[in-house]
Amino acid sequence: MAFDGANGLSGVSGREAELTNALILVAEDEPEIAEVIAAYLEREGFRTVRAADGRTALDLHLALKPDLVMLDVQMPRVNGWEVLAELRRRGDTPVIMLTALDQDIDKLQALRIGADDYVVKPFNAVEVAARARAVLRRAGGGGGTVLRVGSIEVDLDSHLASVITGEEPERHALPLTLTEFRILAHMARAPKRAFSRGELLDACLPGGEALERTVDTHLSKLRRKLEDAGATGFVNNVRGVGFRLADLG
Repeated sequence: MAFDGANGLSGVSGREAELTNALILVAEDEPEIAEVIAAYLEREGFRTVRAADGRTALDLHLALKPDLVMLDVQMPRVNGWEVLAELRRRGDTPVIMLTALDQDIDKLQALRIGADDYVVKPFNAVEVAARARAVLRRAGGGGGTVLRVGSIEVDLDSHLASVITGEEPERHALPLTLTEFRILAHMARAPKRAFSRGELLDACLPGGEALERTVDTHLSKLRRKLEDAGATGFVNNVRGVGFRLADLG
């Protein structure tokens, strides 16, 4: 398995940037096919994580909360149909089924269980990437309640932030205060945008009497906690403006 980060692309709309930053789980037991799919997705700016069997796919889905799953039907340990059924019990993560069986019964089964789309092998990898973007658009994915900037993940529903690192993805929870979480979430909604101290103060410390320089203290602590978790270089000073959140490495 490999976890690959990708920064938001400049020159695209905010919505397209959210889609581009989406994390896609590629569950495929044939290494060559998985590598080709991941390569084309990454070329389009998506981030990917791979699983070679159904059990690993379910574990990674639970741990990483991907925006989309590309799921092969004939997977070892737990087959694709069982994985899809379990994903539907857990929630509504979009799923594109990958199958070598070009039969209507398989397509109907995929849609009946809850797949959002299906692709028949052999397929064109460019088409697969296009299908992924289309499904994410329909689902409103790639930014919904989970914001991602490089290896940083901010879950707005659970109010938790974490850093994901390593070839074998490992999650490091960030022990943030409420204000630090608000600042991180606010900046993660628009990665690479420069925020003034006043803007961050109004957005993250509403109704308070704190001075603008208070923001510097909170950002200094936030930067240190990110670095301790393995995310370095994300909180950057912008001379004459304020701060921005971006992976400039």
